Amino acid sequence: MKIADKTVVQMHYTLTDLDGKVIDSSEGREPLQYIQGAHMIVVGLEKAMVGHEVGDKFDVKVIPSEGYGEYDESLSQEVPVEVFQGVEKVEPGMMFYAQTPMGPMPIRVKSVSGNKAVIDANHELAGKDLYFAIEVVSVREATEEELNPKGCCCGGKGECGGDGDHECCGGNKENCDGNGGCGCPNHDKHHGKAD
Repeated sequence: MKIADKTVVQMHYTLTDLDGKVIDSSEGREPLQYIQGAHMIVVGLEKAMVGHEVGDKFDVKVIPSEGYGEYDESLSQEVPVEVFQGVEKVEPGMMFYAQTPMGPMPIRVKSVSGNKAVIDANHELAGKDLYFAIEVVSVREATEEELNPKGCCCGGKGECGGDGDHECCGGNKENCDGNGGCGCPNHDKHHGKAD
């Protein structure tokens, strides 16, 4: 079977940078599994997977616009270290989550100088070419349940159904964080905050 939309693919991969330094790899772990066409992996790699089948080994170069995006200077800024409440010592490389209207956004501390820190909300691989070595391990048709998973009020589309049953929170209102707990930016609007 060839890889096409609505197929479940398992693959081993090694991701390297321009200099051949390994950034991430499935070596020594279970293969990565994803559903083709569901945008679970970067678009450039997903495009390159089409038509391959079990046993295929190949290399893929993914450009920034089809990977983690171009580097956006406006997402890097200097802030006072006091904004990191409860953190004894802020150091470069630390990761935090900032609450935004679209839900939590990861930010990385790039540098610290005195009482100022430079933070960056770009993905750490933004603006970089990605080099993947791929081995296809298995390909099969996705089940109806895999294509339409239960337990998410968003239906995987980032939009709550508005039925107010808190499906995405395990059916329990108390589990609802009221802030896109199911990955839905409109969670509050449709379900209301948890008490």
